[in-house]
Amino acid sequence: MSHLRAGTMSKILIIDDDEMICKAISLLLKQIGHEPAYACTLKAGLDRARSESFDVAYLDVHMPDGNGLEIIPKIKETESNPEVIIITAAGDPDSAELAIKSGAWDYIEKAASLKEMMLPLNRVLQYRQEKTKKIYPISLKRDSIIGNSPQIRTCLDFVAQAAVSGANVLIFGETGTGKELFAWAIHANQSLLRKSLPIDEKKLMKNTTTRNFVVVDCAALTKTLVESVLFGHEKGAFTGADAAREGLVKQADGGTLFLDEIGELPLSMQKSFLRVLQERRFRPLGAKNEVESKFRLIAATNKDLDQMVKKGLFREDLLFRIKTLNIELPPLRERVEDIKEITRFHVSRFCDIYDIETKGFSPEFFEALSSYDWPGNVRELVNTIDSALANAGDDPTLFVKHLPTNFRVQRARASVTRAKSIPKMTGKKDDSEKPIPKLRVYRQSMERKYLIDILAHTGGDTSKACQISGLSRSRFYELLSKFDLSTSK
Repeated sequence: MSHLRAGTMSKILIIDDDEMICKAISLLLKQIGHEPAYACTLKAGLDRARSESFDVAYLDVHMPDGNGLEIIPKIKETESNPEVIIITAAGDPDSAELAIKSGAWDYIEKAASLKEMMLPLNRVLQYRQEKTKKIYPISLKRDSIIGNSPQIRTCLDFVAQAAVSGANVLIFGETGTGKELFAWAIHANQSLLRKSLPIDEKKLMKNTTTRNFVVVDCAALTKTLVESVLFGHEKGAFTGADAAREGLVKQADGGTLFLDEIGELPLSMQKSFLRVLQERRFRPLGAKNEVESKFRLIAATNKDLDQMVKKGLFREDLLFRIKTLNIELPPLRERVEDIKEITRFHVSRFCDIYDIETKGFSPEFFEALSSYDWPGNVRELVNTIDSALANAGDDPTLFVKHLPTNFRVQRARASVTRAKSIPKMTGKKDDSEKPIPKLRVYRQSMERKYLIDILAHTGGDTSKACQISGLSRSRFYELLSKFDLSTSK
């Protein structure tokens, strides 16, 4: 078994409700020179991960006190940030997808031998050893990216990776989640982080700088002008071309080309742009010769490009080109803990802009913001804050009353809807009635029923279910895993 040895002793945590499995893995790990520890519940495992340093955690899915996939982010949040290898006796594709998207290194079925379960360990430890040699002592420039939730920290880790790689990046997120802010952060940090790279790695990035950041709103491109806007034209190339014009692709030379809402790029232009990505050369309209543009591409979309490929609306070869690195931005409703910090930041910013005294906040003000679903995400929150300040005028404190009328109406209607779904209290005790559950339990039961209903309605089609529910694909799979539900597609 010596071929499994990673070279130095590492601490490995095993979280599995089968103590025999824990002991068998522990024995094997000791034989190859590592220090194992195990726990038979999620709570005990998480407590141990928080109190000790581990390099790797083997984590089971179906545990007596919950679903192991739910604590992957919590394990990753601990100070030692161990890599997580999922081990399960009953694997399924949706669970595997959720595990990887939640940050797991690998997803393994227990049906494999113990030897096979150990195979990913060498690669994990090699990765961690190399990673410790490449710590860049630079703080990321975040500008207006506010929040420190686990989801945002994960996204910022991807920003750091993208900033030192020079590879094409695809940013996915709902409208208003801050896709352009993250694109700018990658651009702004590129030269900053490069200064701390070893010389040999700097050579890999010699063709990119951070001189220009050129934004292309693909949704605003008309089919008749898209080629001219992107590639430029010579004088007289078409009716109305009174002068030569440099295209946006050329303007991005030496910098970053940000294609916002790339899913809206006309299909007729996708082939042409694919060639530009491959060659970094193109011919402006009416020109005799090609011109060169060495740009770094960052694209963003709120659409499911994989589904668009299946429907023939987006080129598969172009999709492969643009998603070398992926960043999926979480919707605001999935990082509620950031709302207070975002609010304070923008209230202070607006007060400076409007040259007014800073405001205080009533507790109910933050409660109202945190209980709202924010379909427009951070952009909607910022607009709501701006409106609240306008409504407050000279008032020193922001109250719920200062929030926009439509916001308060939606909140009031939602509270009435929730109230109607709960049986009215008559004041008479009926022994046959079930006890009223805790609010948390009630919410979970209704959430599970909603998922069952929507799966039945869509025939198990997760894409349709995500579209109807407004949930991101990763969040939808997370809830399915939480309630032990599965889909047919």
